[in-house]
Amino acid sequence: MIRLSLPYIKRDEIEEVTKVLNSRYLVQGEKVRQFEEIISRYLRVKYCIAVSSGTAALHLALLAVGVKKGDEVIVPDFTFPATANAVELVGANTKFVDINLDSFCMDADRIEEKITEKAKAIIPVHEFGQSADMDKIMDIARKYKLKVVEDAACALGTEYKGEKVGTIGKVGCFSFHARKPITTGEGGMIATNNEEIAKKVRILRNHGEKSINGKADFVEAGFNYRMTDIQAAIGIAQMKKIKEMMDYRKQIADEYNKFLKDETLLTIPCEKGYGKHIYQTYHVLLHNSINRDFVKEKLKENGVESNLGAYAVHCQSYYRNKYKLNDENFQNSLYSYKKGLALPMYYELDLKEIKFICDCIKKSILWGDKNKI
Repeated sequence: MIRLSLPYIKRDEIEEVTKVLNSRYLVQGEKVRQFEEIISRYLRVKYCIAVSSGTAALHLALLAVGVKKGDEVIVPDFTFPATANAVELVGANTKFVDINLDSFCMDADRIEEKITEKAKAIIPVHEFGQSADMDKIMDIARKYKLKVVEDAACALGTEYKGEKVGTIGKVGCFSFHARKPITTGEGGMIATNNEEIAKKVRILRNHGEKSINGKADFVEAGFNYRMTDIQAAIGIAQMKKIKEMMDYRKQIADEYNKFLKDETLLTIPCEKGYGKHIYQTYHVLLHNSINRDFVKEKLKENGVESNLGAYAVHCQSYYRNKYKLNDENFQNSLYSYKKGLALPMYYELDLKEIKFICDCIKKSILWGDKNKI
């Protein structure tokens, strides 16, 4: 089976983890601090705070910028539900915006119609490693005095006009889940240039604890959102080879493009002119006549793993039941949810396998179109 994704774990990661295990100091400690410094230098941002997951990062970021019960937060409808879940966790209400089909990111031209007097923040998602249109989003945020919390879970290394995403808004949130280009198994990171936000996040991630006159005091009802030194050790080893891994992902994307660019029954992803796409996911859109799940099953029969790319969140039971939203307002998100297909993408994928995958796709979609399954 050609897997959809595989983490690149080699001797470096094993040796780093072994050092931590031998030290007997496993929880948040020196390795976490080192990992935070490495990411801070990479992003060129003042403060990075490691946490237990990308979802934890979003949750803490919203709390740190002051989002509270009854506020409204604007979120793209096409994303992993964790983006919206974080809004719900702080007691705020989610306002969904449709996406653009070329970038799969929030349609910035449709944000203002969602803004009310209760709006407090915008969460642009840099979907699949492609940057959202941050100039437009930041202009709207300034106009309406909204906080921008970037969901860069899929986008460590993605750039927007020369800046690393996750450093443009008030706060950036990253994930190191096993499907991400750089992994710690699970884990996340919050990036900010705001000292007060950084202080708030550090307190909240560790049960609300703050040192006052050398003594621990619990000044907030915080969380256990700490990263372990074991996870951080993996991340340190991963960051040593981030450039070669990112460069190879671009080679894989170029190879896919070569074989699929003339296929009329699907649309390949694009790289917007304003940024650098890191291709956390290589996501194609099938023609409306094609049954995505049929193609997915045919690929599986040929030993190729694939999956849907993300979710139209308004369709998921919790959000549909709570907000009673109409599909008509989310046509692009719905189309991407039903017709999108994520193809294998990882560092150890042999370039020679790409042609085989593409041949399987072409045969599958021709059969699916012919039979209108």
